[in-house]
Amino acid sequence: MTSYRIENVEALLTPALVIYPEIVDSNIAATLRWLGGDANRWRPHLKTAKLGFIMRRLAAQGVVHAKCSTTVELAAACGSGMRDVLLAYAVVGANARRVIQIAGQYPNVRISVLVENIEQIAAWSGSGIGIFVDVNPGMDRTGISQDGIAAILDLVRAAGLQFRGLHYYDGHMSAASLDEREKLAHKGYDRLMEIVAAVENTGFPVEEVITSGTPAFPCAATYVPFRSGKFVHRTSPGTVVYSDATSIKQLPAEWGYQPAALVVSTVVSHPKPNIVTCDAGHKSVSADAGIPTCSVAGRADLTPLKPSEEHLPIEVSAGAVPAIGELLYLIPRHVCPTVNNFDDAVIVERGRVVGVEHVTARGHEIPLALPVVAVHN
Repeated sequence: MTSYRIENVEALLTPALVIYPEIVDSNIAATLRWLGGDANRWRPHLKTAKLGFIMRRLAAQGVVHAKCSTTVELAAACGSGMRDVLLAYAVVGANARRVIQIAGQYPNVRISVLVENIEQIAAWSGSGIGIFVDVNPGMDRTGISQDGIAAILDLVRAAGLQFRGLHYYDGHMSAASLDEREKLAHKGYDRLMEIVAAVENTGFPVEEVITSGTPAFPCAATYVPFRSGKFVHRTSPGTVVYSDATSIKQLPAEWGYQPAALVVSTVVSHPKPNIVTCDAGHKSVSADAGIPTCSVAGRADLTPLKPSEEHLPIEVSAGAVPAIGELLYLIPRHVCPTVNNFDDAVIVERGRVVGVEHVTARGHEIPLALPVVAVHN
């Protein structure tokens, strides 16, 4: 808890998103250490970092390849020092046109997209945008069947597009046991290497293979064939930049990750003797990962219960009952959408507030494709 305490914390309006850059730097260093010190092997997903302030911190450490999910994240990444950005979300129509527009604004940034069908391929015709084929690893969320890649590659070639490689997001590899997770992940990677060989045999050089969010990151780091292929393998954990209550449990403790983005909340009610309520409901700390939505730093005896929009009841099982007005430091269970809940973040170094930074890539862009129609009463 001492590492999170903030001088004059009572001056903060709560709930407040608080980011500790010193811990961010430590988490970045931990990730690079387990990639052999090679920043070229990491393509972090910036849906976590969100802030241009943090993206620039990554770039300063040599991490200049990234991926993202929205056009606002893409624009923020291009403007924050990233040199090669993949929009890892299949888009068509107005969204695709916006990507092409951003690419025109940042000609020195290499921009790529995912495709898995003919409609997506048609969206990039004549654009110069790089193409990664999205492979379904069994997660069944997006991606093409592992048996249907040859047909897609033929369409990419016919459209005159630049094929860059394969994207394989195995986010469903979240077994509690790391040994079990590694066994399942490596089995999938064996199949992926067969796909790479098959693609290369058709005359398509595979420049890059992208795998692994945070849960599967340790598995990719130990898969030796990724380091012996003709392609560059990049792993894409993003949560590790801040870490959260979930990722801390998923990753080996000796790797040294620590939560770097917390929500400071005020106790506002004592509805029952063993229940306190603070002002950090699901509009502050995301509830998408389930209940509890967070843990309380330094207070294992406090268990967050089901939140409502602005309220978070917390059960007190032992120890002192937090007083009305007491500040609690909450570690999100899922930090990525939690960061997205805030317009701005308080930056704390050595226990002191040193500034406020805008959450640059929050939300979505204005729907540019909609015509503006004047309404007269």
